[in-house]
Amino acid sequence: MKVALIVPTGGHDGHKSFYDYAFYSTFLLSKKYISCRLAIPTLAALTPPEHEIRVFDENVEEIDYSWRADLVGISVMTMFAPRAYEICKRYRDKGVKTVLGGIHPSMLPDEALEHCDSVVVGEAENVWSAVLNDAQTGRLKRIYQASQPTDLTCSPVPVRTHLARHRYLSDIVQTTKGCPFRCEFCCVHAFDGQRIRNKTVEQVVREIQEIQSLGAKYKKKKSIFFADDNIIANKEFATELFRALKPLNLNWMCQASMNVSQEEELLTLMRESGCGAIFIGFESLSAGNLDQMHKVVNRRYDYAEVIRRIQAHGMLIQASFILGYDGDCASVFDELIDFIKESHLLAPVINILTPFPRTELFGRLESQGRILHQDWSRYDTKHVVFVPAHMAPDELLEGYRKVNQEVYSFSSILERLNYYWDTDFWKEHNMVDPVRFKYRLLFAIRLCTLLASRNVERSRFIARILPKVFDRRVRVSSLLALMAYNDSAYSQ
Repeated sequence: MKVALIVPTGGHDGHKSFYDYAFYSTFLLSKKYISCRLAIPTLAALTPPEHEIRVFDENVEEIDYSWRADLVGISVMTMFAPRAYEICKRYRDKGVKTVLGGIHPSMLPDEALEHCDSVVVGEAENVWSAVLNDAQTGRLKRIYQASQPTDLTCSPVPVRTHLARHRYLSDIVQTTKGCPFRCEFCCVHAFDGQRIRNKTVEQVVREIQEIQSLGAKYKKKKSIFFADDNIIANKEFATELFRALKPLNLNWMCQASMNVSQEEELLTLMRESGCGAIFIGFESLSAGNLDQMHKVVNRRYDYAEVIRRIQAHGMLIQASFILGYDGDCASVFDELIDFIKESHLLAPVINILTPFPRTELFGRLESQGRILHQDWSRYDTKHVVFVPAHMAPDELLEGYRKVNQEVYSFSSILERLNYYWDTDFWKEHNMVDPVRFKYRLLFAIRLCTLLASRNVERSRFIARILPKVFDRRVRVSSLLALMAYNDSAYSQ
């Protein structure tokens, strides 16, 4: 069979989300995109060689509908569901069978089945071969349900050779799945389970070496983002992993919970093995909000101390925050702006609270009659799709925009950058050729400045930054990792 594997994209009214790869084309003034999610390369690895595969990632290329596929598989995030349904219709009109999988069809299989021939619910590793066999014999079922979590020690190395690799800036690797927490807004515990599963360290090393061999082909080293929801969830495994990464000469970023700040040995190993930044869900400055979202683990830690301890090891923190929880009122926006400035967080991620399907949050807001609509294209953490408790939807949206405008103003960016330069942060913690990192700093500056409004101040800002960039004494951390995709704050 000829099998087309597709990554859909799209934004509402032309607006791109931070979690939409297409966002980066304008965000970074680049024709490249941050990375390709793992679902499609994993399906490619699970597809026997007798089938012909073509991968179409709409972030980097158009779908070639003239290529006569026999079966189409589409991995769907909630915000891209409408686009995925459009793609299905076009193929079905041509008589091609379509299969939808991923987080959104798994949460809402009945809805997905209105638009496709078949749905894979849950992880595909144990059912994809059955999908292919049934499609080939004309007996495709409506639903394929994963009966149990995948044994990651048996997972194949994702096949990336079908991707337009020259169009991506980084690669994604996942070593563990599952999360022991039950955050109200998150889908992970429903989709991946609460038990931590992991690959073997040998598997991970083999996968990274394969990525490096592909990189050598294109003569370009790429950063790696470890997409584990919490890379230190299994500390014994994490310790072994970080030690194995040290000789690989990597530049990487990961996600972790706040307790990583208390793990001195792990922090040292992370930095020594090439970690430049850690994504942490701070979520809220309000204890009441943290209680409501079941993120009580965050209440054990002083945020400022967490930042200090991690960055003392030479790794930056990319902190995510959610605006719109029930404890938030109009004052929350200025409070968050002040905290980001005082803590010198270089590239925080600001999200509007978004109740994704089948989360506890969605159920609570729906039962209270607070869900405004189910236009999934607006479920991108940039639009308000519910009625906040203590403000109007428009007030929340304007407050969200205000935070981003203030945090990413030229003056604010310059102030935060100067803090790191003045404290010799990069010089102190990077014993790596500074020339290699200057390009990454320029890349990070482009990221930060493009968030700000485009005006004459941008030119003045760059003029003030350049002398710092070309000061050979500056040793810059792995800021490129700050752009690594994190699957979204809500694991969508």
